[in-house]
Amino acid sequence: MITALAAATPGVRAAEPAWSEWLRRARGQQVYFNVWAGDEAVNRYVTWTVAEVRRTFGIELVHVKINDVAEAVARVLAERAAGRDRDGTIDLLWLNGENFAALRQADLLYGPWADEVPNARWIDRAGNPTTVTDFTLPTAGYELAWGTSRFTLFYDSARIRTPPRDSAALLAWLRANPGRFTYPQPPQFHGTSFLKQLLLAEYTDRARFAAAVGGDFATLSAPLWRWLDAAHASMWRSGRNFPASGPAQRRLLGDGEVDWAVAFNSAEASRSIQSGEFPQSIRSVRFRAGALANSHFLGIPYNARSVAGAKVVANFLLSPAAQARKGDERYWGDATVLDIERLPAADRAAFAALRPGPATLPASGPGAGGVIDEPHPSWTIAIEREWLRRYRAG
Repeated sequence: MITALAAATPGVRAAEPAWSEWLRRARGQQVYFNVWAGDEAVNRYVTWTVAEVRRTFGIELVHVKINDVAEAVARVLAERAAGRDRDGTIDLLWLNGENFAALRQADLLYGPWADEVPNARWIDRAGNPTTVTDFTLPTAGYELAWGTSRFTLFYDSARIRTPPRDSAALLAWLRANPGRFTYPQPPQFHGTSFLKQLLLAEYTDRARFAAAVGGDFATLSAPLWRWLDAAHASMWRSGRNFPASGPAQRRLLGDGEVDWAVAFNSAEASRSIQSGEFPQSIRSVRFRAGALANSHFLGIPYNARSVAGAKVVANFLLSPAAQARKGDERYWGDATVLDIERLPAADRAAFAALRPGPATLPASGPGAGGVIDEPHPSWTIAIEREWLRRYRAG
């Protein structure tokens, strides 16, 4: 079906033009870039990108701030239903996981294109398989890896000398320190990621989670619900209320109302120390069993108006210079998807000059800890639904 769609859909090419031709077509285009706007560091980085692509490529990049990527997915679906197969309202989209799965299943992504942008050659596919597999699904060139993440917990070392590194120890800590822990409310992705981290860390053989949810969901997810049932009474506000987002929980930690926060990037802690949001005593920790890990991507909807501009912007965002700035904690601190050792010397030097802060754990290599692969996207959906049924019904 996807092959047939590519042949019939306006904007999906039969023969790929040279990159110089894409650059020519992109000049003067307006590109609508839909990005999760829940973190000001992300917003500032996109603002910098807007200025850079205007100056370098003559592209007018419009930053469309969204609260949830599912909003953008719903818009593309609505445009398909309305027969709007040209001139869509989204040209470039930050996505991964269940949102990528939903768009691919409905054949609503342009492509394959991701391997054709010049800077894709620097992606560390061998060392970081999450750059080519999104929540177990092959990306197949329909999205371009942009950054990589690993689940991390922040804690206040002034109050916690030895942080718990598994769910049993964390539950014991909660009971001894009631009201000092919480997590963002699912389906907000930080909260859902915490649930997946808890569940998958309980298993040493996780092969079953790479396949779609089936009739064994209740049995396999039972350890998660037992843990939450036992833990909620000892949480912030007795588990009756939860922060609305990861940044909202960070504010609770910064204000001293709780001792923990959850994140998908340990650099957020050092960045928040630097900005004064966190006290100097905040540090990061990951579960001993491993940390949930994934990459995030850039996609182009099937009906994008400015395909050339979207490709050129995506290629810029994957450039060593843009990736090094993105990895700088003064600006964002998001880990690169590039194989730094294969870069030219000047670009390697830019990454070598980055100085992680005191609360930053490595994203890869020695000291990073083990990796837990994301489950099939259907697990995310099933876990969120069950959490809402159990803890937010009515």
